[in-house]
Amino acid sequence: MVEKISKETQEKIQQLQIFEQNLQNLLLQKQAFQFELNETENALEEIKKTKEDVYKLIGQVMIKSSKEEIEKEMQQKKDIINLRTKSIEKQESQLKEELEKLRQEVLKKIK
Repeated sequence: MVEKISKETQEKIQQLQIFEQNLQNLLLQKQAFQFELNETENALEEIKKTKEDVYKLIGQVMIKSSKEEIEKEMQQKKDIINLRTKSIEKQESQLKEELEKLRQEVLKKIK
């Protein structure tokens, strides 16, 4: 026996799929930022350890720079990445809540 799903329920199912795709995209962005944060933290550690000259890459040119300046730039980059990650985590949390509410609605309609 095949039950017919209402147009409203079909629309909610489509919306559910869109939410899931959006959540997947957020998770990919979060993963990219976490990778970038890890790289930045590793670079900061190496800069702090070194007693030698420090260089930074600008385009295709490597330029000698002061250790303090590069440390400051890397710390700012780390702070920005942390802010972006927190923003994504907040979006992720909100989307998960909406997704769960919608999922419950769809399950009630289908049963």
